Amino acid sequence: MSHLLREHAPITEAGWKLLDSEAEERLKPALAARRLVDFAGPHGWEHSATKLGRTDELESAGEEVGARQRRVLPLVELRAPFTVPRSELEDADRGAEDVDLGGLDQAARRIAGAENSAVFHGLSGAGIAGISEASPHDPITLGEDCERYPTHVAKAVDSLRAVGIDAPYGLALGPEAHTRVLETSEHGGYPMLEHLRKILGGPIVWAPAVQGGAVVSMRGGDFLFESGQDLSIGYESHDAETVQLYLEESFNFLAATPEAAVALSP
Repeated sequence: MSHLLREHAPITEAGWKLLDSEAEERLKPALAARRLVDFAGPHGWEHSATKLGRTDELESAGEEVGARQRRVLPLVELRAPFTVPRSELEDADRGAEDVDLGGLDQAARRIAGAENSAVFHGLSGAGIAGISEASPHDPITLGEDCERYPTHVAKAVDSLRAVGIDAPYGLALGPEAHTRVLETSEHGGYPMLEHLRKILGGPIVWAPAVQGGAVVSMRGGDFLFESGQDLSIGYESHDAETVQLYLEESFNFLAATPEAAVALSP
């Protein structure tokens, strides 16, 4: 039996297939960090920690016997609860195409935002240092004048090249900044989005819950997202009217080369 306890839910096989499919559809575009950093796993729910390859000296374990303890970074578990009306699940089994899964939509938005925030801004209680806070480079302020964004991004790219980190680069932008880029054309009608892509040589990613953004090296080996259990739906309880479910994952994030990114403040 899985710890997700799906076997105990009053949900048919077709119902679970619908929920899983809808969750994937809602989560995929919102999980910005995974598109810019290395992804390892999923290693399973039992996977508990990320190895750091370092040790701490301990007091002697005996006469002329030294002792060291290996350092690890424990994984963090995220859970976002939501509710689905049983009547909607029953209608889905009848073939309804307009099933109301608003609760799932909101939960997916919350947990994707929490993951993005942990990767870019850190999660101090879990020992995670985010990309923006770990970067030793001075942050660059984006501001509201979108026509200056290419200058800001080019400056970030120059900062990375100055420390020996070459292209390609990726750009994560919070929702407001990303919308400005999509809506802006430069003089002559050239799309801002294409100009930025030429500077970066890599993707531009919409990043919910990220404040400002970051220019990130895409060469690999600099930032690691380690997944224990990937995002999954679990069962909590039910009554005559509703089923209480949740989205859950376990992960860790390590900025192995913090100088391989430049933070963009709002």
